[in-house]
Amino acid sequence: MYKLLLFLLLAPSALAQNLRVAAAADLQPVLPFLLQQFEAKTQIHVDASYQSSATLAAQIENGAPFDLFLAADLSFPRHVIAAGLAETAEPVPYAKGTLVLWARNDAPFQHLSLDTLRSPELKTLAIANPQHAPYGRAAEASLRHLGLYDQLKSRLVVAENIAQTAQFVDSGNAQAGLISLTSAVSERLRAHGHFFVMPPDSYPPILQGAVVLKHAAHKQDAQRLLDFLLSPEAKQELSKRGLEPAQ
Repeated sequence: MYKLLLFLLLAPSALAQNLRVAAAADLQPVLPFLLQQFEAKTQIHVDASYQSSATLAAQIENGAPFDLFLAADLSFPRHVIAAGLAETAEPVPYAKGTLVLWARNDAPFQHLSLDTLRSPELKTLAIANPQHAPYGRAAEASLRHLGLYDQLKSRLVVAENIAQTAQFVDSGNAQAGLISLTSAVSERLRAHGHFFVMPPDSYPPILQGAVVLKHAAHKQDAQRLLDFLLSPEAKQELSKRGLEPAQ
């Protein structure tokens, strides 16, 4: 018993929980590699939960014990700030997302373009839920800007988040989908399909924001992770995986 107590006193880290991150679904193909790099540098292990930004914000507001919130836009971190649950008065932009049109290689659309969205052959188009997912909001805004929303509204297959949107198209449950570039350049989707970058001026910029949470159990570690994601090294990796620098 004495040896056990001595071990616990000398090694409190053995009892420490991992750093917990609430991560937007578009980060699922991107973040694991960066977290491995971060852990190798710091010996801090991170557990990431991937959901739509709205779902994560609601979980945080309901008391979920996250340390850092990495959202796919700035609005949902601002909800958390307004609820008095963040350390800062404004979210920190850490990346900028890109919306693309993606289809499988065996789909009837071999050369994707805006004309694909106008084609009567397009029977189903997957998008993320605009109420929950910033990329879904961007998809709806893009379709409205291009004058295509009313034409396509009845053909939309709405997913909970952007990762599920990509799954819908990859599985054949939709012929094409408006998804994140992070998903489109992932190893699986790069092998299975092809994409077209939607006109950037057709939707508001997808600035992705982060906040360290006020009741975080590991505030310093959360700030270290955020600082790492803002580093030139991490920005380079994010860029390779579909996220531009925020500035």
